[in-house]
Amino acid sequence: MRITLSILFFILTVHGAAAQQWPFELWHEGKIVLETGDTLRGLVKYDLQQDLVQFNDQRSQIEAFTARKVLFFEIFDNTEKRYRNFFALPFAATGNYKTPVFFELLEDGKMTLLSREALEYRTYSSPYYFGSYTRLVLVYKYFLMDEKGNINEFLGKRGDLLKLMGNKADNVDRYMKTNRLKIEDRYDFAKTVSYYNSLF
Repeated sequence: MRITLSILFFILTVHGAAAQQWPFELWHEGKIVLETGDTLRGLVKYDLQQDLVQFNDQRSQIEAFTARKVLFFEIFDNTEKRYRNFFALPFAATGNYKTPVFFELLEDGKMTLLSREALEYRTYSSPYYFGSYTRLVLVYKYFLMDEKGNINEFLGKRGDLLKLMGNKADNVDRYMKTNRLKIEDRYDFAKTVSYYNSLF
């Protein structure tokens, strides 16, 4: 029985990974606003790892734009059934030289919460057999932007976030506990930051 379950689990894992379609692999209804002020409406596909966005009006050739050419773009993500907004913002990934990079805007205000998607291999222990397996998963990296426009990656936990909130931390902590919010979930994270911003 253990062997049968192991094989079944392996097949489901492999086929599940093969069938998985990430949001950035799909065309979404949306719009792109270029730095020239022009607005393109049609099908949009994005690639945050390359900082590229593609546009397809279904009449002419597909166009691709780098973050340098775009102010922002918006899509309706059918995988999540919600609108998502992405902005090209100056960011120094290494060193001090800043270049435009696409960030998804999750919450805007005194504290602004941004995110970027990435694919990573994660190792999990299996409930069906001894050992572990590796799977490609979509992860979200979070960034906080202050009122001066400085963007820093947030690598901390709940306690680290509360420390950044100063004298509002106790209120936010109570709000998170009451609503069972966890910053590991990006929309819970956004609700937490939204509540913090509402205190000002």
